Amino acid sequence: MPKENQLNYFGDTESPTLFRQSIKKIQQLETSIVEIDFEPFLEAAKLLYEGPWVAERYLATQPLLEASPESLLPVIRTIVEKGKDFSALDAFSFQYRLQSFKQQADKILSSVDMIITPTAGSTYTIEEVINDPIQLNSNMGYYTNFMNLLDCAAVAIPAGFYNNGVGFGVTLFHSAFSDKRLLSLASEIQNALALPLGDESSKTASQIAINRNMLSKLPAKNIHVVVCGAHLKGLPLNWQLLERGATLVEKTFSSPDYKLYALAGGPPFRPGMMRVETNGESIEVEVWSIPSENFGTFVAEIPPPLGIGKVQLIDHRWESGFICEAHGIVGAKDITKLKSWKKYMSEKTIPIK
Repeated sequence: MPKENQLNYFGDTESPTLFRQSIKKIQQLETSIVEIDFEPFLEAAKLLYEGPWVAERYLATQPLLEASPESLLPVIRTIVEKGKDFSALDAFSFQYRLQSFKQQADKILSSVDMIITPTAGSTYTIEEVINDPIQLNSNMGYYTNFMNLLDCAAVAIPAGFYNNGVGFGVTLFHSAFSDKRLLSLASEIQNALALPLGDESSKTASQIAINRNMLSKLPAKNIHVVVCGAHLKGLPLNWQLLERGATLVEKTFSSPDYKLYALAGGPPFRPGMMRVETNGESIEVEVWSIPSENFGTFVAEIPPPLGIGKVQLIDHRWESGFICEAHGIVGAKDITKLKSWKKYMSEKTIPIK
């Protein structure tokens, strides 16, 4: 969540209490809530209406603005007409500023599962908005105006009620394509808050929601991959992991149920690890963590007879990892006794052609 001094309720006295109550309830879900610097997001939000992007809106409505400006609501015309005053220099300057804010925001987002804010810091009557539409709409967009500019995904959920019966909500957001994860988190939080839902006011969210056991499991942001050969750190294919943002989690061994073979062909030379009932050994492996959105392209580059299956490690846990189909060991060399592909490669003499 944003630092306390970066939260803005625009003079509303109820919103701070409602937000704190929401945070307290969410903390009961075994979550860890930390404060982050919200400034890059706030600075990016200012660019939405203060920056040259409004010039695109002017371009889209230019024929109407020039032929019949009275056709637009005065407040819309006031905002859009500013677009004609920006130059190409402004466009590039603001783009560079936005990229700087995005780099800062991405670094913050990479350190958390989601960011939570009020959806709006305050509420206003229709009359209040009519009298001061630009400022009050800007206030209501304080926590959301940066979303598109920074390429974020977000979901807003009800979290409480003002004394006058108007709903108060919180917004969960993260980087683009985190939709499924955010929706899963939102479902958990909404069930925990147990608020009445619209015309189902006689029932709570928990009563009318799908059974919690049927809710989709929280999708992992990263997937662990066990490698035993050319993808090991320092070996020829390790770059396929590195270019996808993978990081080394640990060096360990498989359970003592595997044979290791040097497969025919190459370069690059590859091993095949196969689970067996007897005469197996613990094979030296590495566990890498790869962003889930990059896992598919990584798997797509794996040639037969290799593939991804489940590999048991020395501590008995199972992880996704490289396995070899049975037909692949035809003509392969059994190197199980070495228990290590790196050791085999260091002893292997490769003839120079």
